[in-house]
Amino acid sequence: MAVEGPSDLREGGAAAARKRRWPRGRRHVVTAVGGNRHLPVGAHLQAARAAPPHATGLRAGPGTLHLQTSPRFAPGRRVGLTPDAGDIRDSATFHYRTLRCGDEETPLDDSRARGKPMELIAGKKFKLPVWEAALRTMRPGERARFRCDAKHVVLYPLVSKSLRNIAAGKDPLEGQRHCCSIAQLHEHYSLGYPDLDELQKNPQPLIFDIEVLKVEAPGSYQQDPWAMTDEEKLQAVPMIHKEGNELYRQGKVQEAAAKYYDAIACLKNLQMKEQPGSPDWIELDQKITPLLLNYCQCKLQCEEYYEVLDHCSSILNKYEDNVKAYFKRGKAHAAVWNVAEAQADFAKVLALDPSLRPVVSKELRSLEARLREKDAEDKIRFKGIFSQ
Repeated sequence: MAVEGPSDLREGGAAAARKRRWPRGRRHVVTAVGGNRHLPVGAHLQAARAAPPHATGLRAGPGTLHLQTSPRFAPGRRVGLTPDAGDIRDSATFHYRTLRCGDEETPLDDSRARGKPMELIAGKKFKLPVWEAALRTMRPGERARFRCDAKHVVLYPLVSKSLRNIAAGKDPLEGQRHCCSIAQLHEHYSLGYPDLDELQKNPQPLIFDIEVLKVEAPGSYQQDPWAMTDEEKLQAVPMIHKEGNELYRQGKVQEAAAKYYDAIACLKNLQMKEQPGSPDWIELDQKITPLLLNYCQCKLQCEEYYEVLDHCSSILNKYEDNVKAYFKRGKAHAAVWNVAEAQADFAKVLALDPSLRPVVSKELRSLEARLREKDAEDKIRFKGIFSQ
């Protein structure tokens, strides 16, 4: 693995790093030369840390480290194990850009374009160890490029699929559940993204352009669901649910939706390990349902009506007497002008809980008023068309 940018390399490779200019004025290029043999990680760290700021041409093990840097270096702690704390881990938040190697450096993924940085906790056996190895060499504010051989990024297509699913609001573990052999065969054949399918079929070296935003010590951050153990997920769900409720009361709807989503992700991760329909699976599903309804309430306020329709319908396919699901789906149908469907859902609400008649009557009156306004607008619009 070769690196460009402000960093001190932990792992070497055969390819030489091309020099680049970085906008912040700091430059630190490390290249390992020594055939295909990778240098000992410890030797790299020891050599790089012992070097003065102006050092070049360090000897480290059975190869040569060519190190160029400037006296200025970003302050702060590196990512890694907290000193004298055993298994306590640091959390790194960073932006990344994944590029194919080659003259054009075709981009595969860009966290900035998705609007959310990545978070990784050191020592949690992330599926892409090279990211942790790279991050361990960096401090907050640093930006560096890492060129990784194909053998180090074989699992990148699977990692990328999960991250893309998260960005799209999907289940990051989509496809990793109990299913028939035919479904499993299709899932392993296609990741659902043509560029990732091609990369999985023909592995190749990749370039990771990484910028570390912050490094947090244990106790100052909350782990993402994917980084938790099963026990930690179960313990975290009530706390995340409570945080979501508080954010919703404060009017922070988007932030509340994100909390509900994280709690759902914890439970979904556990549920996928159970046989569908088993007592444990049903128990987890019953914990997911109220969280999903809260999530739908947030999406109603954000005017993301079709997502509400999908989630409420999935709930009603399993629990036909869920009044809240009928009510929220009725409101979503009304918002997208599915009049007959909205009226049917509101009628079902009244059949299941007659005490909700005042609330349902208000929604029906609102729907009727909007229909009258729409009819009046249509008459004016069509009148102008036919009068021409």
